[in-house]
Amino acid sequence: TFTNGGVSCTGPTKTFTITVNPTVTLNILNDQIVCNGAAVSAMNFSTTATGGTTTYAWTNNKPTNGLAASGTGNIASFTAVNNGTAPDTATIIVTPTFANGGTNCVGTKDTIYVVVNPTAKINAIADKAACNGSTVASTMPTSTATGGTVTYTWTNNTTSIGLAASGTGAIPSFTATNTGSTAITSTIIVTPTFTNGG
Repeated sequence: TFTNGGVSCTGPTKTFTITVNPTVTLNILNDQIVCNGAAVSAMNFSTTATGGTTTYAWTNNKPTNGLAASGTGNIASFTAVNNGTAPDTATIIVTPTFANGGTNCVGTKDTIYVVVNPTAKINAIADKAACNGSTVASTMPTSTATGGTVTYTWTNNTTSIGLAASGTGAIPSFTATNTGSTAITSTIIVTPTFTNGG
C-alpha cells in the first residue's frame, strides 16, 4: 500500500512461500556383537522423513575393527577384526542430512555399537609322560582372553590310555594304562570358546 497526500493506493499482491524442513531422525538399527573373523551385517540407513533427500555420513572410532574411519551412505557388510585378548567396542556415529529447497538440515545423530569378541587362545600345555598304572594329574586349560567367559572342550584319540574320548572343562585325572610292550601316544586336542554378549 502506497500512501501520499492522504490517499492510500493498494498495489498488486505478491506471494512467496517459507518451507520449514524437518529434523531428520534415523530408524533404529541394532547394535552388533560378533566374533573375530565373522561378518558384521550391513547397515542400511533409513528415515521416515519425506519431501526431500536424506543423505548419511558416518564415523567409526575403531578403524582397526575392519571398517574405515568414516564414510557416506550405507555401511556394507565387513569382516570383523580383533587381534587382541578382550572384546573391542567400536562406536559408529551416523549423521543424517535432509536437503530440500536448496537448504541442508543436519538431523539427529544416531550411535551404533559394534563389539568384536577376540579369538580365545589357549596358553601352552606341556606334554606329559607317565608309567603304566601311575596317576596322571588333572589339567585345566587357561587362556589370556578377558572380558567374557572361556570354556573348553577336548578330545582324546586313544582311549586305551585310560582317558575318555572327549569332555568339557578340565581334563580329569586318570590312571595311565598300557598293557603292551611299546609306548602309546595319545593326542588330546583342546578347543576354547569365548562367549560375550550372547
